[in-house]
Amino acid sequence: MTGDPRIPRNPVQQPAPPAPLKTALRKRLLAARRALEAETRARWDRALCDHVLAWQLQNKCDVLGVYWPLRDEPDLHPAYAELARRGVRLLLPVVVRRDAALEFAEWDIGEAMVKDAMGVAVPAELRMAPYPPALLVPCLGYNAHRYRLGYGGGFYDRTLAREPRPATVGVAYSITRADFPDDSHDVALDAVLTEAG
Repeated sequence: MTGDPRIPRNPVQQPAPPAPLKTALRKRLLAARRALEAETRARWDRALCDHVLAWQLQNKCDVLGVYWPLRDEPDLHPAYAELARRGVRLLLPVVVRRDAALEFAEWDIGEAMVKDAMGVAVPAELRMAPYPPALLVPCLGYNAHRYRLGYGGGFYDRTLAREPRPATVGVAYSITRADFPDDSHDVALDAVLTEAG
């Protein structure tokens, strides 16, 4: 339990859904994203970029943890380019160990990239940076209480449990909103942005 009112946690200890149910939900949500038509995906990505840029202006963050899209996640590269033009320092997540929170590296758009051991793009020359004050968090799914469903590795769960906690903005397509229980160890996101707002 936390005393920070910005970090709502499920007050009732609910058991996690059985692994097969979570696995089935992940497969269903991945299939829904994969099935999006290219024109729809492009339109939704443009809308998400607009919402991310508006959020940054409203919150005036000058350092932001972003993500490199994988597995049909929303592609925010046009927003990243505009953020960099505005002078926002962009950081990409780096997996340092399978059982650890994410670390972050400075990222300049256009620099050489390589894939890490997890298959995620990172800058070829890692320039590790302090933990960012705000994060864009890709969501495989999300529920009505702003809890996210990821791929099951726990990297973002461990990252969001760190102190001081960053401002967190989930990024997802509205078709991935799902009804799943909040686990007691989960931390709600501050906001979830979709193509709808």
